[in-house]
Amino acid sequence: MFDLHGRNAFITGGSSGIGRAVAAALIEYGAQVVIADIVDASAAAAELGATAVRCDVSDEQSMAAALAAARETLGELDIVVLNAGVGDVGPTLSEVEQPLLEKVTRINHWGVVYGLKHAPAVMRDGGSIISTASMAAFISLPGASIYSASKQAVVSLTQTAAMELGPRGIRVNCVCPGYTDTAMGSGEEGRAICEAFTALGRAASVEDMSGVYVFLAGDASRYMTGQAIKVDGGWASGVTGELLKRVTGLDAAPD
Repeated sequence: MFDLHGRNAFITGGSSGIGRAVAAALIEYGAQVVIADIVDASAAAAELGATAVRCDVSDEQSMAAALAAARETLGELDIVVLNAGVGDVGPTLSEVEQPLLEKVTRINHWGVVYGLKHAPAVMRDGGSIISTASMAAFISLPGASIYSASKQAVVSLTQTAAMELGPRGIRVNCVCPGYTDTAMGSGEEGRAICEAFTALGRAASVEDMSGVYVFLAGDASRYMTGQAIKVDGGWASGVTGELLKRVTGLDAAPD
């Protein structure tokens, strides 16, 4: 059910972080992979046994061209992972300036729009599209408004695209990572948040994420579509004992 031999995959933001881990995992399970990135991904592709293409996901023609190049290289696609994103946060809504608003929205929101618009034309029926959203779509933090809005948009796009592509058997889901140990993972601050807020008490590694993408790419998830899967170490489940102790000094809920 997890065998991906004979399947062709395309991954944006595939040269580093979660995208690279997903590429490695898909290849391990037998898929042929094209990684697309705004930076030169040829070295990463060579190490993984993949093919690299340049792609600026914020530019519609660049996204369409990268998808077309992937089909030209591999044949019709079975798996499309729309993973590229930026994690710019900090300003409150009253402080947000136009360049940050445009950057985050173009990459995180429009990049997924363009992927969902153009990917179906180069895909076989019965394929799988997986986008990377974020727990920020569900849990708001001061200063993360524009980022959170862009990731909530990914959840909404996932649900609508699942309905539109269902007649072709193309499944559309998104993964919502919590803090993950990558360049976008907020470093020590993110780790400290995870120690207090998650049931597992730690930040995620990229390998904690990649298996979920393998699951969504293959037949094991063949009746799942339109879903936003939270991979958050239990962050959304409630108040942890560690957080309760820090706030109240108690080890359990007060009487």
